[in-house]
Amino acid sequence: MIDFIIVGSGLAGIAFAEMALADNKSIVVFDNNSQNSSKIAGGLYNPVILKRFSEVWQAQEQLVLMRDFYRTLENKLEVSVDFKIPILRKFFSIEEQNNWFAASDKLALAPFLSTILVNKKYSGIDSPYNYGQVLQSGYVDTALLVEHYKKYLLENSLLYKDSFMYEVLEVTSTGVKYNDIEARHIVFAEGFGMHKNPYFDNLPLDGTKGELFIIRAKELNLDVIVNTSVFILPLGNDLFKVGATYNWRDKTDLPTQEGKEELMERIKEIIKCDFEIVEHFAGVRPTVKDRRPLIGTHKDHEAVHILNGLGTRGVMLGPAMAKALYEWVQYKKPLDPVVDIKRFYKKMR
Repeated sequence: MIDFIIVGSGLAGIAFAEMALADNKSIVVFDNNSQNSSKIAGGLYNPVILKRFSEVWQAQEQLVLMRDFYRTLENKLEVSVDFKIPILRKFFSIEEQNNWFAASDKLALAPFLSTILVNKKYSGIDSPYNYGQVLQSGYVDTALLVEHYKKYLLENSLLYKDSFMYEVLEVTSTGVKYNDIEARHIVFAEGFGMHKNPYFDNLPLDGTKGELFIIRAKELNLDVIVNTSVFILPLGNDLFKVGATYNWRDKTDLPTQEGKEELMERIKEIIKCDFEIVEHFAGVRPTVKDRRPLIGTHKDHEAVHILNGLGTRGVMLGPAMAKALYEWVQYKKPLDPVVDIKRFYKKMR
């Protein structure tokens, strides 16, 4: 009997797998590549909500944990995935500057907002009101991480590249059984695919579609991430990742003309030089109405668990939420009520 079956190998599944393996537990992972939100994500980690200049929930704790987590993964996989790079918020008015400085005086935000305006002029972008710099920021190359982690799982015979058949799963007195695999626990980390899961399809996972571009802009010279109504992330060789849109109606992972036009319009508000679209891609983020993850144990089956709803901040949230769920399952350390799925079970009753 193994310790954990994990369904999904995006950021959530990887994070839980690593928590279990670090504690000398045995795992297998199921993933059929049906969900791609981790692979196409912008991957930014940013402790500040730049639209309102407010703090991200538990930002400092998440940053501390994620730094160690990705450093350990880089050493294990022998690949660089965590890139520490400043995020600059372009100001559009003196009022925005003033709001930035007012926010930087707040105790919770002071570690993250520089009080020195960045007045560097980047070719291809007009910035008469300069920029504010977010500290402790960067991005994780999520596509590269998922690719190399799946390779690691395959090399160690831990990955089943199959669709998970819910009707085959049996809940037993000692855990669960799936075909010939017996496990003490199963963790569903399926992202938006949770909607097909009969154990958790009653939970309010919304799903928000995001569309992104890779563009080529030879006159744009950036060594930072610029964030306004979209983010512009330099990839090297005149290439930039740009995103993202938010669509709450469309639940497909197909790029759309509507999304393309919206992104084009936003980019032209910021970039004042020519660019071409090299690639256009889309995915559905696993978002929740109350903007908190879905973590916990099924109300009727103590061996069946969920790790989902990481939304747009999966890079930061993933390690922290995986740790919280693992410590709950393995050591009965109580979950924070704001993320525990019990909050929805109570409403259902």
